[in-house]
Amino acid sequence: MIGRRRLIRLLGGVAAALPLRALAQPGARPVIGYLGAESPVLFASRLKAFHTGLATLGFTEGRNLAIEYRWAEGDNERLPALASELVGRGIAVLATPGSLAAALAAKRATGTIPVVFETGADPIATGLVTGMRQPGGNVTGVTSLNAAVGGKRLELLHELLPNARRFALLVNPSNPKNAEASTADLQVAARTLGCELHVVTASAESELDGAFAGLNKLQVGGLVIANETFFANRSDQLAALARRYAIAAVHQSREFAVAGGLMSYGGSVAESHGQAGIYVGRILKGEKPGDLPVVQVTKVEMVVNVKTAKALGITVPLTMLGRADEVIE
Repeated sequence: MIGRRRLIRLLGGVAAALPLRALAQPGARPVIGYLGAESPVLFASRLKAFHTGLATLGFTEGRNLAIEYRWAEGDNERLPALASELVGRGIAVLATPGSLAAALAAKRATGTIPVVFETGADPIATGLVTGMRQPGGNVTGVTSLNAAVGGKRLELLHELLPNARRFALLVNPSNPKNAEASTADLQVAARTLGCELHVVTASAESELDGAFAGLNKLQVGGLVIANETFFANRSDQLAALARRYAIAAVHQSREFAVAGGLMSYGGSVAESHGQAGIYVGRILKGEKPGDLPVVQVTKVEMVVNVKTAKALGITVPLTMLGRADEVIE
């Protein structure tokens, strides 16, 4: 015979050792993992969109859904361990919105748990999936046009600065696949425009000032900031540096132009992260990730800060102002 208290302790120990999925009972709240490359504060707008997408499928955190979060705080080297930690929790779905590095870490961490990504990079070229229509395997998600329109950002700068023959591209070397893809795309665009492209790098906040300071020595006409999670969540800092060093710069995030940067051009965060939430909801309802085609969002927004343009001595053509989704006076 075994004592009642001892039996309870024994059963409790067994339960604690089981993964969350194994503890799930009919009607129990599913548990998903959310792997963020930054912090909850920097991801606030993206989290809001993601939760809105989940709500579209009837899932609300705390009511009928539990979410385990892991944040890399801007350090991509932490992502593999954090992904493995979430996988070990036996989650039903692993979501990696807003970071190619997080998506790749998740794919390496599991070949069975569904992974839903959101990235501006090409999912096929970066090895996330083998096909857009039928990704197969356990990975699917959403791609914005942020990487695809990298060359367009350079074209817009050239339109504003037609006499400039040198431009720069800022990339994050700690996200090598993204940095390599961004560089290759802009090199093609630069050759088409008959311009030189210089690549500058920064992978930590402490390196950003030096990257901007070095642009004057390169005598570039303007700067394209690559599609990159690390940069997307530091729009205010980047805009402040662009103003300090009088750099004509274009970035993916609207927040950059609002904060005083010259221009932003990129895909809609609300649309892409909301769609990632929808895909997580569809998988929770029983659909297989390999059967869900990778979604490519189509909404692209251009914001021009005319006040900043005047401070830089740049006259924005009326044709560009007419194409802009928003003009900041």
